[in-house]
Amino acid sequence: MKMIQPNCRVQFAAEDIDFIVSVLGSKLGNAECLISLLADEESRDLILDDEALLHALLERRSCLRVSTHFYFYVLVRHVFLRSDIKDRAVADYVAELLAEFARTEHARCVVPGQPNPLDYFFEMLAALQTADDRTSFHIRVHIGNQSLFLSGVFPERIRVRAEKRGFPDLKYYEALGRSQYRAASDHRLAQRYELTNILSTLSERFEATRLALNEVSDRLFSVGEPNYALDALLAAKPAEGSSSES
Repeated sequence: MKMIQPNCRVQFAAEDIDFIVSVLGSKLGNAECLISLLADEESRDLILDDEALLHALLERRSCLRVSTHFYFYVLVRHVFLRSDIKDRAVADYVAELLAEFARTEHARCVVPGQPNPLDYFFEMLAALQTADDRTSFHIRVHIGNQSLFLSGVFPERIRVRAEKRGFPDLKYYEALGRSQYRAASDHRLAQRYELTNILSTLSERFEATRLALNEVSDRLFSVGEPNYALDALLAAKPAEGSSSES
């Protein structure tokens, strides 16, 4: 199972540099100067916080030539700042989560020893009962990630399904994501992956993070549903007798 890392900011491509130069060139100089500034972590982060980049991404949506890592990081970082979520590493992690989960195959929970991916939360919760220590950590992180992604990007779809078909509502996703992020943040592997603070923040501020992503979804981007297995991912009924605190 792949562990998502807060590494969007180290995966920018040449077209991202060109985009930044086109927007901020009058402030920062030519591409060579910009590359030098981006090599310094503090300068890079200050550059990426410039609201001119956000406005340009929104205004040029139909003709953008930037990487998904750059696109999602700038969008997430700015909506998070408005929600008082100031930790850049948290924004970077969630941006990478969006970039990964926008591809169907990366949104599925693949567990060693299981013949098929686990598409439903009740399957993941059941798998926790017999999983070894390492696999248990990965499953908990995946449940948190998937809960955040679905409730952040598709809240209206969740509301409609809950009202009309009795599927889990947004409160279920929040409780499940919060509890699994909390359990994962306490795990020894969270320190090894340097995710303790990020997972802890996502647990404590799950609702605020989810609401910020709702803004991203409403205003800034959408994932094409024909290419995304939403019906499977949203059919996340808990197994009978199971709990989001499992």
